[in-house]
Amino acid sequence: MNCSKHPTTLHLESPGLGVSIQDRGRVGHRSIGVPVSGALDPRFLAAANALAGNPPDAAGLEVLLAGPLLRATGGPVRVALAGEMDARHIDAAGERRPVAAWSTVTLQPGERLQVGSPRGVGYLAVAGGILTPPQLGSRATYARAGLGLLPAALPCAAFAGDAPEWTAPAPLLHPDGPIRVIAGPQIDHFDADVQARFSADTFTVTPERDRMGLRLAGPQLQHNALGADIVSDGVTPGTIQVPADGRAIVLLADCQTVGGYPKLAAVIRADLPRLAHLQTGDGLRFRFVDAAEAAAARAEAARRLTEWIAALRPRGTAGTDSAALLAANLAGAAIRGDEDDIEPQAFTASPTP
Repeated sequence: MNCSKHPTTLHLESPGLGVSIQDRGRVGHRSIGVPVSGALDPRFLAAANALAGNPPDAAGLEVLLAGPLLRATGGPVRVALAGEMDARHIDAAGERRPVAAWSTVTLQPGERLQVGSPRGVGYLAVAGGILTPPQLGSRATYARAGLGLLPAALPCAAFAGDAPEWTAPAPLLHPDGPIRVIAGPQIDHFDADVQARFSADTFTVTPERDRMGLRLAGPQLQHNALGADIVSDGVTPGTIQVPADGRAIVLLADCQTVGGYPKLAAVIRADLPRLAHLQTGDGLRFRFVDAAEAAAARAEAARRLTEWIAALRPRGTAGTDSAALLAANLAGAAIRGDEDDIEPQAFTASPTP
């Protein structure tokens, strides 16, 4: 539907904290120093988009700290939530009802949605996608360069028809266990005992964390005679750099394109989204794998997401409508989910509202 003729928007009455527009990212511009950015957990974004009936990489809202207060204007707007994140639907009369994670809700003009605080990261997708103007081929926010900044009103398509709301019978979960990594190009800057310590000991997430990366506390990863400096070369999300102080840094979606610290390892693509859900003080361990195991893990993640999408159903067609029960019992809370796993380009299935 043409938004210029039907100016449907979601107004941000409160922008929340750590809220940004994200899609698959700004691919193809690293050669000029522009990071990819995009969703920290592309699988959760893909899950929200599947609920909303969108392609997996349509632009949605990523919520890191506190969710926004949104108001629909100009037409009805269908939104979908993914992640361990609750919400409240506020109708025109001010009546509030909980909205379960892993489900959709349609806002009529004038109605509002108060999105809560996720544990880790959560996503809000809009049927038809968020239609802010693309910059360098993406709508993703990269705040350091002023790209894709969050406006006061998000243009979107009006949701036509009276299709039922959609829900997932279970949250999408990430696997447990150590974060899997492959050896980095400068692993020879670390002796065998340091490499063994890296894969045997537990690290802790420090408060020094943002969309650019995580700094870890734990065993000191001392360099050998090759030293702690290299000629700067390319880095990608998932790269684990070790500067001279021996404290590991794991790079994330907004990371720079080159770096001058030795790269001990790189997190495999299947496990990279798990890092987005770590909180300050959480512990994590690493395990080295080879390229074949990394590829198998990525294929398994794709399979699990495809199966999760296939299980989506209109609300009320099977099982128990938990959100309705919570509202009726005046529980004042929403279902909370947990984490996931997969590559958004690896599937095409989505519900048809």
